[in-house]
Amino acid sequence: MPRIVTIGAAQVGPIARQDSRQAVVARLVALMEQAAAKGCDLVVYPELTLTTFFPRWFMADQDEIDQFFERAMPSPATQPLFDASKRLGVGFYLGYAELIEEAGRTCRFNTTVLVDKSGGIVGKYRKVHLPGHAEHEPWRAFQHLEKRYFEIGNLGFGVNRAFGGNVGMCICNDRRWPETYRVMGLQDVELVLIGYNTPYHNPPAPEHDRLGDFHNRLVMQSGAYQNATWVVGVAKAGREEGCDLIGGTCIIAPTGEIVAEARSLDDELVVARCDLDDCVSYKRTTFNFGLHRQPQAYSLIVERKGAVAPKG
Repeated sequence: MPRIVTIGAAQVGPIARQDSRQAVVARLVALMEQAAAKGCDLVVYPELTLTTFFPRWFMADQDEIDQFFERAMPSPATQPLFDASKRLGVGFYLGYAELIEEAGRTCRFNTTVLVDKSGGIVGKYRKVHLPGHAEHEPWRAFQHLEKRYFEIGNLGFGVNRAFGGNVGMCICNDRRWPETYRVMGLQDVELVLIGYNTPYHNPPAPEHDRLGDFHNRLVMQSGAYQNATWVVGVAKAGREEGCDLIGGTCIIAPTGEIVAEARSLDDELVVARCDLDDCVSYKRTTFNFGLHRQPQAYSLIVERKGAVAPKG
């Protein structure tokens, strides 16, 4: 019997800096209600869904920065989303900025949670591959200060039993790194959920700008195929506070094929019926890890961080 998970990839259009959490959550609930009407089991929202993408600004006042962070999940502002999840019987993935006390100190992470159909949190992931820079660089048209505002995630790339299968999570820049998918692939992942905020313009390398949409699809399609898993990538899209963000929200099959894709840069729900058993033939043949992988040949992957040219 097929294991069908009907997924709603809930792209979110621009969020202004002055928009309240309550206003954003109302938009998310509206997307979830659309998803429920279409028979979705799971809704996937973008990275840092609840606010504008604040790392584009340099801020020296920590209190100002912390206004963008959540101290609890759910919080009073986000509780209506959890209530809607329980009422509608639809789970969700939600990205947000997390402020938490751990090991006697204050920590700040770029985080996502996985919520089941009863409105309960069943998984958490903290972003590992933080892009951008840590110091103010005034020459840029906009900043990308994730390395300043967040710590590197400390939960690894876990896989959760949920929605009848094996579900993994990552965030934005993580999707560009093959290790992200392979670590989850080695846990028999069948569904990878990804939220992102990606500008069209790359200030250090503007020659890359024309390829933004292509690269977005390329890394997620290859991750899906090479690890025999469904991949769902969901954008915060459109012109947000003067910064253009790519869209390209899509649902990708284990074949590497895009089966559903957004057509706008606004709030938009993209729906596909995903059979988790579509992963099986690839896991048993081309990407049968137990039969074909040769870990002894891959030692440099964990022994060396940066590239070193051969001598001679």
